[in-house]
Amino acid sequence: MLNVKIDTKEKFTVLTPESADITANMSASLTEQCKLVLNTPQKNLVLNMANIVIMDDAAVDALTEIQQYFYENSASMVLCNIGEKLENHLDELGVLEMWNITPTESEAWDIVQMEEIERELLDGDDINFENHPEEPA
Repeated sequence: MLNVKIDTKEKFTVLTPESADITANMSASLTEQCKLVLNTPQKNLVLNMANIVIMDDAAVDALTEIQQYFYENSASMVLCNIGEKLENHLDELGVLEMWNITPTESEAWDIVQMEEIERELLDGDDINFENHPEEPA
């Protein structure tokens, strides 16, 4: 079982894993804890990675799937405070470009709020981007 610190804010929940390494065995626990956030009023997730130094490839794959699951359910998932060693490992695996990552928790909050605004605008009935006529060449 992976121990995490949970901090609930108005629009999102911050999960901070307390372990220095996330093993394949812990990835199921992390997945479940992340998915539980979707069932709360603060369904957006900020995953604070400050304590994590090493992450098993299976855990990396699980986080990639979790992030996709959040976006499929109209919620945000932002990772922050990734240390240099972990960042290098994630870069080698090619997931840095796929994950929504910010340097600080504060910047992660900003991303969540911006994505909430985008979803509200895109969900509005008066906006239809698909039916605009093509501009003449």
